[in-house]
Order: sequence, then structure tokens, then C-alpha cells
Amino acid sequence: MNLRSGSQIREDFLRFFEGKGHRRVHSASLVPANDPTLLFTNAGMNQFKDVFLGLEKRDYSRATTSQKCVRAGGKHNDLENVGFTRRHHTFFEMLGNFSFGDYFKKDAIAYAWELLTSPEWYGIDPAKLYVTIFEGDESVPRDAEAYQFWLDVGVPAERIFELGAKDNFWAMGDTGPCGPCSEVYYDLGQQGGEDPSVDKPFGEDEQRYVEIWNLVFMQFDRTVTPGGPLLTPLPKPSIDTGMGLERIACVLQGVLSNFETDLFTPLIKRAEELTGHKVEADHEVDSRSQASLRIIADHSRAATFLIADGVLPSNEGRGYVLRKIMRRGIRHGRLLGQEKPFMHEMVYAVRDEMGVAYPELKESAERVARVVLAEEQQFARTLELGLRQMNEETLRSGAAAFRLYETFGMPLDFMVDAARDAGIQFDMDGFERSKEEEQARARASWKGGSQKSAAPVYRELEKTEFEGYSSLKVEGAKILALVKDGVGVPELKAGEQGEIVLDATSFYADSGGQVGDTGWLYSDDHNTVVADVQGANKPVQGVFAHKVKARATLAVGDTVDTVVDAENRRSTERNHTGTHLLHAALREVLGKHVKQAGSLNDATRLRFDFSHFTGVAEEEMQQVEDIVNRQVLANSKVETLVDVPIDVAVNELGAMALFGEKYGERVRVVKIGDFSTELCGGTHTAATGEIGLLKLVGEGSVSSGVRRVEAVSGTGALSEFRRGYDVVRVVGQIVGASDAAPADALRHRIAAQEEEMKKLRRELEKVRMKAASSSVADAASSAVEVKGVRVLAQRVDALDKSQMRNLVDELRGKLGSGVVVLGAAADGKVSLIVGVTKDLTGRIQAGKVVSQLAALVGGKGGGRPDLAEAGGSDAGALDGALDKTPQVVDTLLG
Repeated sequence: MNLRSGSQIREDFLRFFEGKGHRRVHSASLVPANDPTLLFTNAGMNQFKDVFLGLEKRDYSRATTSQKCVRAGGKHNDLENVGFTRRHHTFFEMLGNFSFGDYFKKDAIAYAWELLTSPEWYGIDPAKLYVTIFEGDESVPRDAEAYQFWLDVGVPAERIFELGAKDNFWAMGDTGPCGPCSEVYYDLGQQGGEDPSVDKPFGEDEQRYVEIWNLVFMQFDRTVTPGGPLLTPLPKPSIDTGMGLERIACVLQGVLSNFETDLFTPLIKRAEELTGHKVEADHEVDSRSQASLRIIADHSRAATFLIADGVLPSNEGRGYVLRKIMRRGIRHGRLLGQEKPFMHEMVYAVRDEMGVAYPELKESAERVARVVLAEEQQFARTLELGLRQMNEETLRSGAAAFRLYETFGMPLDFMVDAARDAGIQFDMDGFERSKEEEQARARASWKGGSQKSAAPVYRELEKTEFEGYSSLKVEGAKILALVKDGVGVPELKAGEQGEIVLDATSFYADSGGQVGDTGWLYSDDHNTVVADVQGANKPVQGVFAHKVKARATLAVGDTVDTVVDAENRRSTERNHTGTHLLHAALREVLGKHVKQAGSLNDATRLRFDFSHFTGVAEEEMQQVEDIVNRQVLANSKVETLVDVPIDVAVNELGAMALFGEKYGERVRVVKIGDFSTELCGGTHTAATGEIGLLKLVGEGSVSSGVRRVEAVSGTGALSEFRRGYDVVRVVGQIVGASDAAPADALRHRIAAQEEEMKKLRRELEKVRMKAASSSVADAASSAVEVKGVRVLAQRVDALDKSQMRNLVDELRGKLGSGVVVLGAAADGKVSLIVGVTKDLTGRIQAGKVVSQLAALVGGKGGGRPDLAEAGGSDAGALDGALDKTPQVVDTLLG
């Protein structure tokens, strides 16, 4: 067997299949394009799904890839296993070769065996390999072809095992392409088994016999009929294979765990350095420390690649899964004793190890590291808040403990230890039950998970020929389909709304941030409007669905003229072209880390989301606006290059590929002089001067690390300037004559008024505090003694929480030793604060006192042993609660 690095294994795989006539295709983004059913790209075939379905054609019939994948959410979720097993990962690379109606089983099997066993390639001992085939069932016969082809390449019959559909039959979904598959396994030897002292045969030890390659033979099309599923042979069977790079590296490097390969060891070493915790490898005992280091290494890979592909931490969807991955890694760093931010440094280690295969990491590492650091800092603050929420009531309830775990990232083992220290039985069953319920909710709430693919009516249609780049009108377009409420219908009557699919159109469909055109459909007499077009989209790649309201009856087979609203299109083009200029200007002013994270271009405005970590200063906004408008005034030609190979567009022309967009092998490139070059399928002005003027009208935060700029152009910019002029006139009337600019004069006037208001507020607070202090001046003398502890309870309605805290400190000082309880009511809400002097916290804790008092006013609360707070909803019960304070203290003192 030939030992080689993980990088060499990847390169050799791709080179081998290039030698077999395959096109090397770069990995797709981890954010699936045009597939709402997927949370993340999780297999090599994802980017070819439409090719397999016949909805998209490429200029090659064989492909090979190393696809970056994530399995950490939705149906495919390995997160909780990562670090504690040899082979589970959140991020991994899937090596694959694909045939789109070209070669089939015979060649796929021959290629696989040659790559694995040939001394020129991987050189694995054939005696170490086993294969499986589909044994057959009532719907599909045994895969005798695959069995014979494995025999033909030299696999002994006793090493070919037959398994059922669960293991050896693959389907894309309930309907569509499917077929048997054949898996290749490697024997790690007895020392790699579940119990190294026992020699188990193939099929009885999952640890010892590791699956390294799955060959899927797509040979049937499954449809659903009243009599049950029907499998029809595909006219052009296809091949989809997947080999985990981490697993084959484990085999070829002669180790027992993926984490012992050179894909992980440098990252684990860096994690040791950053946490200050070194662990010696031990195959027998997977210590918690080893697991924590593995988790940090794995999760840093996932976080780095996800953020580089445009995902940002948030509380929903993909961002929520990313946040969970990052916080799990951070938490395991804390378990190793590192409480300071460290995960952001792991980003550079990932870049150094994987930047050759994925050059985008070199450009994005600084940006990614800043995102990770911001999340580390936010998590630290969140944990601090969680500690304040943790009390006996929380620890007794598994559901409450899970809320701390989920909301604040409070480590489970931390809560278990705290419960033990407090002599409380932690509710682990309730915790696990709540966790399972939340996982079920998360699966259901993933907005893509419940979305279906395009309605079946669209799938069999011919593609629409789009002629809207060169003309706003197409005559004689044929109606291919009419759709109402997602179902194909033979006709739409006057007044009905639906969608129309034509064989040709001039209407642009929603794509790349540009909204679809509006306009009209005319009858074949070229004079009568038969439908109003309110927009267009592409339910299936290449098929244009026009959203219409019919003015006359329309039937499948009719011919119509498509007429785009020219004024609406031109306004949209001005804004879309302005977006290109804005993107380039932002990168020039703020830095090359700026990348598009979303956009919207319609006839009224443009909205542009981009990666950046702080607010854009007013001076920077002005710079950006000036740069854009200099380009507008230059009236530069907007050049569109069509049918450009994507590699040429990106590597030679320097075109920017935009986040979330799906690109084919040949693309359109929009070039504005030397200022901007982007891949874009939208429509644009012929020259920048047609934009007229671009005015920025807003800037703000969308989410962590993402900013949004809004702007208007053309007549929209003119209207904005008129509104500004009106404001200037009003400002002049308010501030009077001034040498300063109107905006500066208004700022000065407002600042002066705000300073006066702050002064008045401070004076009011002093008066309130003085009054409150006076009302409790003799408080120490009115304190009651309970079992040797002085207890003071007072109502102070005039104070806010901050003032109440200050007063608690003052009263504790006056008491010297004792318990202070303050209560206030305002707008029907109750606030309680309990303070216990330090010398008494061993006998009585503020959190316990406030929990019992809060229950009396319809609330709950908690906090530290010396200071705790609570809220309530029953203001009428406050006096009674304060009166019962001595009784509560007496009970707690025992």
C-alpha cells in the first residue's frame, strides 16, 4: 500500500478520473443552490441533481469532484457523535466520479478496483477489501450484473456479500432516479475491531470493516401509481459514487482513526497549543480531553468553510446550526481550561492546511476569523447571563435546565455538577425529553425541509427560450402549460390568476437578486391584451413561469405576444447596474473582505447586503457614493460577455462569483471598464450614464457580520434630493440663520437639548434617591431579628432597578450584617431585589429568598448568593410579600 498525504490522495483521485475522460469540477458551495430541501450540501451529487433529473445539460458526460460537505442538521446530523467516534465529522470531503448517461456498472467497478488496488495508484492489498451488492427484493431483482463485474476484476466470490435495500439500494426521493448500489469495505485488522481480542468476520464488526466507497447505479425511474411504486428502466443509466477523503486517508496512512490522519493532526496540535492541554493518543481509552481536542479540530473546519461560503451565526436555519457547531467547539475549549477566545485562531490553521485545495480560504480567512471571534465574545456574555439564571428551581427541572443549555449554551456537565454541589437530584430524563422535543421542532421548522421541489407539472416541460436580453417583445410564443394552485389546467378564464409557461419569452424571471419583469400578453392579433403579467420565476431550471391575471380565456396551445413594461425594466436595470458599481466601491473603501451576501433590485430601489463587521461611517458612505457617481458620470460601457467558461471567467477575467448563486460551466460576465467584473445573468444598462445618479439612502445591520445598504437611482434619486431640499428648508426655519451647514446646525441644536435633558434627569434621580434614602434613614433600627439574623424589608416605588441596587448596597452597609429586601411596583409590574451580606451567604442565599418571595407576586427570579432579583405580575400582593419576608428567612435558616 502506498502511503501518501491527504492532499495527495485527493489529487490522485481527481487525476485518475481525469485520465479516464472525466471533467474535473470544482466543489460547489456548502449552501445548496436552487434546492430548498437541503440544509447544507451533504454529498458530491448535490450539484449534479438537475443533471441526473434531466433538467440541466452540461457540455460533458463524465465528471469528478472533491466536494466539501457538512452533516450537522436536518435529516443528516452527525454533530453529537463527533469527537467520540473514529469516523464521524461535521465537515468532510466527498471524492466522487459521475457518469451522466455515459458509462455504467462495468466501467464504474473496473475504475474503482483499478484506483484502489493498482500499484500505480493507491496500491491497497486486494485481500483487505470486501464488496457488497444488492440482494434483490419483490420490486427489483438481485444485482447479478454487479456481482459478475466484481468477479471479473478479481474479487473472490467469498468476499462479495449480498445485502438488502436498507444498505444497498439508493433513491433520490420518493420518486425519480434510483437503483442498486455496491459498497467497498476495508479490513483494518483485528486490532481495529470493537474488541481487539476477538477476531470477528465481515458483517459482525462495524469498527473493523470500514466502508470506503459507495458506487450508486442509477438505472430506474420510480413513479407512484395507485397500485404502488413503479420502477421503469432509465433510457440512459447513470453513475454516482462517493468516497470519504478522511476514511480513505485513514486506510492509506495506516491508522485506526480519521483523527490520526494528517488531515486532522496539525489541527489537533494547534488546538493543544491554544488550549494549553496536550493529550497523548490512546486507542484503548478515548478520554474526554482527546474528544474535546478532536471536536475543536473538526468544528473549526466546519465553521471556517461555512462562514467562507456565506453562512453567518444566527438563531435560525443554517446560521443556527453554525452557531451550535461553533459554541460546541468553544465549550470544549472551556472544558480544557481555556476561557479566553481561541477558536478564531483555528481558522488560520484550517487555511494553512486546506488553502491549496480551496484557494478561497486564503482570501476569506481574515473575515472568517473576525466572525468567529465575535461569536466567541458573544457566547462569553451569554454564558455569564446564563449563570445568573441558574438556581435550584432550574436545576430541579430538566425542561428549565434545557432552556439554559439551548438559550445560553450552559454546559450540561456544568449544571449536573452544580446540582450535585447543591445536594439536588438533576432531572436528566426531563432534560433529554426536552432535547428530543427541540430536535423534532428544529427538523420541522427548517423552512427548506417542508418545501417541496417544483410541482410535477413543470418537470416535463421544454425549456423556455429567453429572448429578453435583446428584445422586450416576442411574437408568437406558444403556451406550453397553464398552472392554477400548483396544478396543471387546460385553460384560464378571464379574471382567474395562475401561471403560464411559454416556449419563448421576453420576460426576465426572478434571479440573481433582480425581480422578474411585469407587462402584458397580447393575443395573436397583436392588439388585444389577454393577460397582465405581474412577475415571472423559474420553478425548474430553464422553465419560465409567468404570474398572470387573465383578461380573456387562455388555453394550452394558444400563441401570444410577450410585451415587457419597458419603463419598469429600464428602472430595474439602472438599479441592478448600480448594484455592481456599489459592490466594487464598497470593496475599494472598506476592503477586499467585502462580499455580497444578498441583494434585491427592482424598479424602485436597490438593496445590497454585504459582509462587514462594523457600521459604515458617514464619511465612508460619502466616499462610496462619490466613487459610484464618478463611474456614472464617466458613462463607461457596460459590456456583457456570453458563454464564457467559468474557469476563464473567474481565473483569467477576475470575475466575482456571488454567494448563493448557482453557475453552470459556461457563464455570462458583466464588465464595467476596469472597475467591476462579475458573473451575472441579469439585465443592465448599456452604459453607466443611463443610471443618471445613485443616492445612498440607508445603512444598517442585518445580522452579525452582515450590513445592508439601500440606494435609489434615476428619478428615484431625484425624488430623494427633493425630499432632502424640503428638510433643509424646515431645518432653516427651526435653527434660524447660521454659518454652519443645515445638518450640522441641527445636530448642534439637538445635542444641546439632549445635554439639557440629561442634566435634568440626573437632578431628578438625585431627588428620588434622596427621598428614598430619607424614607429608610432609620431602616437599620426598624430591622427585625430572625434567628440571630437582622432582616429589613422596604417598599420603594419611586426607584428603578439600578437605584434599587444602589440602595440595597447602602442598606447592607448600614446593617453591617443581615438580609435586605426591597420591592417596587409600577404599571402593574413588580420588582424585587434581595441583598445578603457576605458573612451570611453560607447560611442563607439571596437567590432562595427572592425565589420564594417572587412566587407570592406571580413571578420568578434568581441570582448570586449575595444579590438576586425577580419580577412579578401581581402588584397588589407586594405588601403582603414584603410582610412575609421574616417568615421566609426563618424557614430558610431552618
